[in-house]
Amino acid sequence: MNKSGENLSLCYQCLKCTAGCPTAPQMDIRPNTIIRMIQMGMKDAVLRSHAIWLCVSCETCGTRCPNEIDIGVLMDTLRERAIDEKVPAAEKNIHLLHEAFVQSIRRGGRVHEATMLIDYKLRSRDFFTDLGPGMKLFFKRKIPLLPQFIKGRKDIQRIFDRCQKEK
Repeated sequence: MNKSGENLSLCYQCLKCTAGCPTAPQMDIRPNTIIRMIQMGMKDAVLRSHAIWLCVSCETCGTRCPNEIDIGVLMDTLRERAIDEKVPAAEKNIHLLHEAFVQSIRRGGRVHEATMLIDYKLRSRDFFTDLGPGMKLFFKRKIPLLPQFIKGRKDIQRIFDRCQKEK
């Protein structure tokens, strides 16, 4: 089940990943338990969990792990696997947000919030749920109107293309 490249057999359940995780209190399954469930072959339960979608990839878990297991990479892999296997996400439309996020990075090499949110809203067809907070952020200039592109944009696109071919 582990296509992330992380050696999960090194985990001895010290709980440092979970203790440092900012989203662990909201997760239905904590990061250390995700690893244990994978070790036990509980694939379906892991892929259906809220936890894989709530991870924000802050890398705190990987930084704190004494065995350098990068759970952020593992969570990314689990999300992609859930999408590939068409496992329904535990959170409504969260997979659509994930796809919009990845496409934003693919287009510009980094996330551009405005186009990512437009992409998400078009995919989810949920145009008005969070319009109020979104407009507040926009008027405070917290959401830039124009994207900023990185220099290595073509390299990023080649990496994405190569990953698509390997699937």
